[in-house]
Amino acid sequence: MAGSDYERELKRILHGDLDIINKVTRTCDDNEKEHYLKIIDKPFVVSRAAGSMGFDLIALRGDVSFPIEVKTSSRKTIRFSDASGRASDQARWMIRECDRAGLFPVYAYRLKGQRGDSWRVFAMEVEGVKGRLGVMYKRLPKVEKSAVGHYVLRWEDGMQLNKFIDYLCR
Repeated sequence: MAGSDYERELKRILHGDLDIINKVTRTCDDNEKEHYLKIIDKPFVVSRAAGSMGFDLIALRGDVSFPIEVKTSSRKTIRFSDASGRASDQARWMIRECDRAGLFPVYAYRLKGQRGDSWRVFAMEVEGVKGRLGVMYKRLPKVEKSAVGHYVLRWEDGMQLNKFIDYLCR
């Protein structure tokens, strides 16, 4: 699957699409599946906002909304210093934009070939997030920074998407 296919997968999960939830939870345990199913009763309106420097998805609901950047890999670590540095430039842009609006970017990392819950979520560190969004921000693991200042996503350090959904749907 291409990266845009994973964006669509996450969009459909957050939208509460039972077909995709059944598909992605085939190898999940009962508890993980139960958490995923909660999104059906409290779904988001999710818009694809893909662009060269924009967010991949925007999740909107009456009580909470957030921008999402989707990353996929067959490796358990993604270093933003790889390739052209575009991912680092994009991360800095997202931080500036979210700081201005009192939001924070969510990174959703899909590990290819993983059984069980293959999605992990992280928050990018920003200032001034308040209210319910601030509580959610504090709960999420933050995107790591290397000793030289490059961003790093370590899949095993993220919050399982099923637990994130469980929190969002309480």
